[in-house]
Amino acid sequence: MDIRQINDEYSVTGQITPADLDDIKALGFKSIVCNRPDDEEPGQPSFDEVAARARELGLEIAHVPVGRMGVDAEAVQGMVDALDEFPRPMLGYCRSGARSKAIYEKSLHIRG
Repeated sequence: MDIRQINDEYSVTGQITPADLDDIKALGFKSIVCNRPDDEEPGQPSFDEVAARARELGLEIAHVPVGRMGVDAEAVQGMVDALDEFPRPMLGYCRSGARSKAIYEKSLHIRG
């Protein structure tokens, strides 16, 4: 994992696996948001696989997918909701972390 901190409340990384979640929890993250659609590429762990292990570890998790068309208003609202409802620090992930960073930045103007 290549975790990049955006600020005290939010960091991003590329695709994670259920096996990564023990380390993610040990690093102090309290919630996760997946910005990657399922089945984007072969062999990618599904959101449900990652979510099941996250919940076993007591981590909050949400699926706010951002597809090839980019960040839309619905996705931004989903991100705002996750940030408002879930404890932080939060880790966002997608294929490379770029979409997770972009959606977070777009949510800032709504959250104030």
